[in-house]
Amino acid sequence: MSYWPGYSNIPAVCRATYLDWLAGGRRDATVNPGYMFLFFYGLERRFLVDQPPEDEKREIVAEVERLKAVFAQNYSVQRYLGEFLDIARIMAMGGLSLDDPALKQSILDNRSWELPFSLKFALGGMIAEGKAFDAEWLHLWLMCHPERRLRTPAERCSEEFKALFRLKFNALYPDGLKVRTPRKQLAMNYRAASSEFSCSVNLTAGEGKDIAVPDVSDLRSPIQKAQKIADEAMDELDKFSRYLGRNADGRGSIEAQALLPARLWGLFPSAELEGLREWARERVAAGGLVPALEVVSRLEGSSPEKLGKRQLTGAADALARIGFGMAPDPRFSLRAPRIDEPVVMFDLGETVEQLETVSPAYRAALFELALATFVAHSDSKIVEAERRALRDKVEAISGIGDPERKRLHANLTWYLEVAPDMSWLRSRLKEVDAEHHLTLRAAVVVIAHADSIIRSEEVACIEKIYKALGIDAGLVYADLHAGDAPDGPVRVRAAEPEAPGERIPAEPQSRGGALNAARIAAIRSDTERVSNVLGEIFAADDDAGDGAPREHALPTALPGLDSKHADLVTLLIQRDHWTLRGFADIAGEQGLLPSGALEAINEWAFQKFEEALLDEYDGYDVSPDIAGALRAEMAKEDS
Repeated sequence: MSYWPGYSNIPAVCRATYLDWLAGGRRDATVNPGYMFLFFYGLERRFLVDQPPEDEKREIVAEVERLKAVFAQNYSVQRYLGEFLDIARIMAMGGLSLDDPALKQSILDNRSWELPFSLKFALGGMIAEGKAFDAEWLHLWLMCHPERRLRTPAERCSEEFKALFRLKFNALYPDGLKVRTPRKQLAMNYRAASSEFSCSVNLTAGEGKDIAVPDVSDLRSPIQKAQKIADEAMDELDKFSRYLGRNADGRGSIEAQALLPARLWGLFPSAELEGLREWARERVAAGGLVPALEVVSRLEGSSPEKLGKRQLTGAADALARIGFGMAPDPRFSLRAPRIDEPVVMFDLGETVEQLETVSPAYRAALFELALATFVAHSDSKIVEAERRALRDKVEAISGIGDPERKRLHANLTWYLEVAPDMSWLRSRLKEVDAEHHLTLRAAVVVIAHADSIIRSEEVACIEKIYKALGIDAGLVYADLHAGDAPDGPVRVRAAEPEAPGERIPAEPQSRGGALNAARIAAIRSDTERVSNVLGEIFAADDDAGDGAPREHALPTALPGLDSKHADLVTLLIQRDHWTLRGFADIAGEQGLLPSGALEAINEWAFQKFEEALLDEYDGYDVSPDIAGALRAEMAKEDS
């Protein structure tokens, strides 16, 4: 048959098929849709041209709705029958029932490249009668508008998006949104699907059906307001939507529910989330130190073999949505916790939906804490005075609010439990500009003075920090002396007999927490002078040798390493990853201790490539850039 078939001009076999289809009750959806259109053309003309009685109009509308459902998979059927029903329902029912859910669903189902006529009639009628729009009508208007800008969350999370849109609308317009009356009047020029006729349809609104309906097609302000609300709702649903994209059946799970905006929890409840909240309370009450694997397993429902940044970030976000924090947050920490290490859970005091938004002061303070705890760990024992000094440091930080202060205290707890090492700190130290050197120097010197005794291990740690900053390591002793800390026990008074009952004098407070003002001024002056010495220091280190004879000639690609460490590097770059046991084994084969070898190799790599060769993560990841460069240099030497 042709695209617009007529009964009189189709072949006899087609007429027979058409009659069989009619006799079968017009229910067979496997026939050519053209047979359905032959029947629809008659209904269309009868309704719009012949103007039958109201009861017959309602019968025609019901039949066209049924046919549209029978051929639900055909686009042409949905388009043409939808356009007919869009006006026929209004004409058959003598208007629209604005509270009818079926009406709103039919409008959504009939979306195309322009606003559905029934939507324009409903919106225009409300304006004509002086009614304000509620959230549902504005949402419907936006969803059908040809210039709408909707992203994945609005489609993938349609019910959540609609609910969040309504909450935001009600907050902005508690009495509804009033819209100005357009000058243009609504009129409908209907072109028949058969192309045999067209007609104009003019409808009125109001209880007396005598109010002209304005045309809302050209209104922009309401759509702009709706789009702004929609953009905010989609932004808040982004994380939830991405999770559902990875886990299509994940709705209602702990992780999904925790990523849902908190204001929607009452509308989309989850028993699993309440269980998570109770578990978190118990773990915080028990001290807050929880194995990282337990946290991720509790959220995901299974135990992963390896922890990745995405899993840990998701865990931090999920806990924050129910008012609990997790330290460290992999977005800001020097490294993420390994699978066998703990994290610190703590009470945030409120739900937080944007953990990634922190102040510059918070970032700076977090790094200073890492430096200070690095020094505190240097002698393998952290005394209470050092802990107290670190806690006081957090309390004294300005430019942050209470939530960030809580997060810093939790990160301090983690640093005290899991000691930072130089490989964490070096790359960050190289990024510090000269004007911040003084602050970092003061931070590490104060913690060295915290227990009133300066130990050799602490001095060595501070020297490493100064060296990484590009500062003359000789300034360490001058800075420590500026702290004016006593070198031994403090004498209260000479021992002598006292009268019974006389009170022993109070021990004088140590001045180890303060730097001499004159010395600080000198440090500030020295900073400019030494800010560029890092290159010279490294160059001197590269040229320096230990004077020991080499067992064999080293590749020129590995200057600055002794034979044992050079051999170890040669082995390491043959793989992308080493387990802790594997690294310990090959270090032992070279007669090296794993911890010392790790630090020496990474220090050498920082001097030569400005990054670590080995990154600690569930073992050691080998830098592909450094390994590739070294293999290339060695290949040139061999050739």
